[in-house]
Amino acid sequence: MTRTGIYKSAVRGPVRVGTLNLEGDEQADLTVHGGVNKAVYAYPSEHYEFWRQHYPALELEWGAFGENLTTEGFLERDASIGDIVQIGTALFVVAHPRLPCYKLAGQFGDRNILQTFTDSGRSGIYFAVLEEGHLQSGDSITWKSRMKFPFTIADAMRVYNGQEVPMAALDRALELKALPDSWRRIVLEARPPK
Repeated sequence: MTRTGIYKSAVRGPVRVGTLNLEGDEQADLTVHGGVNKAVYAYPSEHYEFWRQHYPALELEWGAFGENLTTEGFLERDASIGDIVQIGTALFVVAHPRLPCYKLAGQFGDRNILQTFTDSGRSGIYFAVLEEGHLQSGDSITWKSRMKFPFTIADAMRVYNGQEVPMAALDRALELKALPDSWRRIVLEARPPK
């Protein structure tokens, strides 16, 4: 038996946002999940149609990807690592994309989804919590601070997938204080030596 926190259901009313997670929604395996840079996971509702076409037999309800927040209008191409957003009374910093584990394959009953998920660039967005607070369904996402020279979640996924990313973008990524060490290594490996 595998412990997992991937199965989600909608919650009504305010939920407390803590430094490491949303109240009542802890991560099961802290060796690979959770931590300050994976406190909250957001997945764009716009991606669901793509997945419904891939898995027409499944009823994909919000939360099907294990996300804490199913968002609208907040996409990987717009969110830069280091951007700060407010949802409810909590402040979040965009941390990095999600790389899926075998639990997503179990959720969908298809081990091929892991590669499809990664290749698609529809990674969703992990947040670190900058200021604890509360949020609830229907709260808007408000940009509080945006990086002057962005390195977006979509850029990070292009790097991970071995696609070409301009050297200037890779250099900017390495200057980001918000870039987690695991992603810093990925960027360094993708960057040709000078």
